[in-house]
Amino acid sequence: MTAMLDAAVDRFVATVTDDLVSAGLPTGEARTDAVAEAVALTAAFVDADVHHSDGEVAAFIAVAGPRVGPPVLSASPTDLRRSGMLTGARARLARPSDVARALLAADRRDDGDRVWRYLQAAVALGHAVAAVDLEPSQVELDAIARFRQTLLAAIHEAGVSTPDERRPDGGFFSPQPPPDRPPAPPRPPTAGHDERAPHSSRTVRSEPDGTTVTTTTITHTGRASTGRLSGLTGSLLEQLTGQAPIEPARAADSATAPSGGRPPVPVADPEPLAEVLSELDALIGLAPVKAEVQLVADLLTVQRLREDRGLTSVPTSRHLVFTGNPGTGKTTVARLVGRIYASLGAVTRGHVVETDRAGLVAGYVGQTAAKVTEVVTSALDGVLLIDEAYALTRSSGGAAGGGDFGQEAVDTLVKLMEDHRDRLVVIVAGYPEEMTDFIASNPGLSSRFPRTIHFPDYTTAELLAIATHQADRSGYRFTDEGLSALRAHLDAVTRGRGFGNGREVRNLFEATMTSHAQRVVGIDAPCDDVLTELTGADVDAALSRAS
Repeated sequence: MTAMLDAAVDRFVATVTDDLVSAGLPTGEARTDAVAEAVALTAAFVDADVHHSDGEVAAFIAVAGPRVGPPVLSASPTDLRRSGMLTGARARLARPSDVARALLAADRRDDGDRVWRYLQAAVALGHAVAAVDLEPSQVELDAIARFRQTLLAAIHEAGVSTPDERRPDGGFFSPQPPPDRPPAPPRPPTAGHDERAPHSSRTVRSEPDGTTVTTTTITHTGRASTGRLSGLTGSLLEQLTGQAPIEPARAADSATAPSGGRPPVPVADPEPLAEVLSELDALIGLAPVKAEVQLVADLLTVQRLREDRGLTSVPTSRHLVFTGNPGTGKTTVARLVGRIYASLGAVTRGHVVETDRAGLVAGYVGQTAAKVTEVVTSALDGVLLIDEAYALTRSSGGAAGGGDFGQEAVDTLVKLMEDHRDRLVVIVAGYPEEMTDFIASNPGLSSRFPRTIHFPDYTTAELLAIATHQADRSGYRFTDEGLSALRAHLDAVTRGRGFGNGREVRNLFEATMTSHAQRVVGIDAPCDDVLTELTGADVDAALSRAS
């Protein structure tokens, strides 16, 4: 484990040194500051859970000792604990350091990516610390996620754009996949069997959170000139050494096609994880969801680090339960999870297959298992998203025994999840209470779905932000009166199970565009403002038609 952490420190030092030099610092001073920063961050991540295990402390001594010299170099884990040198180091994770602020200031001058590279190298360092122990604690992963969010907030507050935000689409659109291959000729349906053949398509659609996603989907249904940044050699390093860091000589850095003849979904090379997570962060609202997905990504990252080093890792289920009301972004996040898993190598393709009860349950004996197998096969090496999964254990109200066919689908799914546990991720989604009953319907489900992510309803402010984003993307804007009318409606509407959240706002926006068109069509030579402004009267007219 020391080798892994040592390599992460080396990468951090090399990256930050180069960026400090590009910001105007002499090479020697830049490297000194980068080493000090790496040691301080390593200490902070070790102290994140206030546990200081023998493995973590020994690893810290092994990587920090040669870089800062005595007394760390000759200390034992017990000596280091008694000295209190690591105690309180985690406080550094709560705010941008002097090095981060210096890189951020340089980025503001030339719109560079220095602080973005710092962030990625620092998070990798945190993952390497978390990978020292056999099983990283939840507190450690939380600390990495909070550190990342703190730096991202500082980046955005400073007005510095991240790489994904500088894409032509402003970071809201997913990268376009290659054009789909021609689908195989459809098979004739079985007599008496209402089978909906899956198809692959590339779509551009508005999502409930206000973003637009292009996706391939298979559907079944300031610095002084002192040479040192202020504060870097205080606190921790002064306790450790009482002197500037001592740098030793360092070594040089060293799909299978689904059944039925359908071709595989073409998928581009895995995207950088940081860019996919940045898209997740750009979604409106969903703060608890973002935190949970970040934890999943951090845990997978640490496990991959350990596996790459031939170390034991604790197997964990990658399957997820999404609960929440309609229109809360579950499908949007599922697609991002597929891309996150592909970036981490957990799946090789990361495509998302969307289905529901109708796509899995047949109407006649002997057909359901084959139908489930076909859908699962099409999702291999990606994600299978089952919407309203609880419906599988309820009678369809059709043929006799429909409920039994649903249970057959669940039993078949559980078996296939085990048979393809290294190639398949399943996400089941639906209302919270019903999903609890669904997971309890089969003994194999609870062990395979240990993590539930709840999607809360959007607040009025978040729904207004979604509406504003949708209008801006479509070349419209709400006037103050228009936003007031929309706010009044959203404050008054009942937020029960039938409330569509982002989906309802999208529908209302489209209805408002229709009202606007009816109003503007009677105006001779309308100006640009008239053509683009959505007024309170437009919103009221749309609400009247819907009532």
